[in-house]
Amino acid sequence: MKRHYMVVDLGTGNSRVILVTSEGEILGVRTFTNTYYRDEAYEDAQYILPHEWWEKIRNGAAELAAEFPDITIDAVTSAGTRQSFVLYDQEGDAFLGLPNIDNRGRAYVKDLPNKQEMYRISGKWVTEDAGAAKMLGLRKVYPETYARMATFTSISEWIGEILTGNIVIEPSMACESQLYDIHEQDWSDVLCDYYGIDKQVLPKLAMAGEVVGDILPEYKEMFHMAEDAVFLVGGADTQTALMQTGMEIGDIGLVSGTTTPVVTWTEEAIYDPGQRIWVDAGLGGQICQIETNPGATGLNYQRAKVLLLPDWEYDRLEAAYEAKTSFGCTASFASLLFHEQRSLRHGGFFMRSALDPAVDRVDMLWAVLADIACSTVEQLQSLRLVTGKDKPYLWGCGGGFQSRTLCQMIADLSGRELRLYPGFEQATTQGLVNICNNAFGEASLKKADSWICYHPRKDQLIHRHQPEWKRNRDQANQKQE
Repeated sequence: MKRHYMVVDLGTGNSRVILVTSEGEILGVRTFTNTYYRDEAYEDAQYILPHEWWEKIRNGAAELAAEFPDITIDAVTSAGTRQSFVLYDQEGDAFLGLPNIDNRGRAYVKDLPNKQEMYRISGKWVTEDAGAAKMLGLRKVYPETYARMATFTSISEWIGEILTGNIVIEPSMACESQLYDIHEQDWSDVLCDYYGIDKQVLPKLAMAGEVVGDILPEYKEMFHMAEDAVFLVGGADTQTALMQTGMEIGDIGLVSGTTTPVVTWTEEAIYDPGQRIWVDAGLGGQICQIETNPGATGLNYQRAKVLLLPDWEYDRLEAAYEAKTSFGCTASFASLLFHEQRSLRHGGFFMRSALDPAVDRVDMLWAVLADIACSTVEQLQSLRLVTGKDKPYLWGCGGGFQSRTLCQMIADLSGRELRLYPGFEQATTQGLVNICNNAFGEASLKKADSWICYHPRKDQLIHRHQPEWKRNRDQANQKQE
């Protein structure tokens, strides 16, 4: 039978509320821009006010319910950006949100002991990105505010708490706190001790697809929900999106979004003494996701297009890219040399002096796409080296792969087929639908008879571009060979 789901996709720049059928048909969408506030007590700290975000989500959901008054919603679920957490006080008030872009722990994590052991247990470097590092920074500057925290959860399961009153967290999000033992698939006493966090604040673990609880009566009425409507646990956006692909254990997948995670799935955790990888929990915590990541990628392309050619349609840009036979510049905006645990602090466009009048804005945007492709394939090569995983194809999903040029660049540079199933642009939504269908005993979304495939080619423009890109990137960041 056809069911209807309300899914919430909480991103970095924008968030969306989506009304979708169990067959994957998107009926309606409401999108809003996320609001962040800077905390000047730190070098680089931002926070969110949960009630403000919820007001926008609630209004969007109510608008969709009003637009489709004959539809009854059977379940709600959500996915969110990793490394984003919401703190609760003793009264159950969600009083503070610490998003993925909050770096308030940066000045304090350097003093933590036994970082190699922390990496082995958690699968993550000790950096300001982890939820525990954000809480550490909060405790150092605002001890009274920190003392108010009775528990926390991820930004995705926060939606479930609002709608049901129950607080849980999915392993794919719990591991982003750096308080979760990736080997034992449970909270770690050792990591809590290192961070000075009382285990009493840790929320209950719940697996993707698990029922958190019945939707509260006020929201059932507001959103036109079935009498037995429930909230189902979702999880981290990357792991959820990969459910849309045909990935299996041992395959490699790319998620092209604000960043570009390059991942493979394994049955057990991998420990790399060189710390060239992250080990994440897969949805449900039963498998591991091994990851490298070039950092900010798709975000750079979006910003560059707004600055350089805001009035051009994407199809026009793609046609201009495909006509190119030479490149006039390189760009470097990806933010991480992941395998070296090093942020890239300097970037820009690089070209010969004096300024070449033949270099135009299309050249510059092509160079930004090439930067995404080159930095992604660099991390792909690192992942293959560490894990030994290597197949003649890659699975892709995410909105960034709407660029045919980027897809072909990655296929050409990697020497691997890039495969995309139809619907890859809405991968997180499709993954959430699969979670709901599985929970209701419905069939997963049917895969198309065939995938979109980009075949690798040799001696292309991107191959000539890559050595100059790397040289300029490394010189700008003073990389020592």
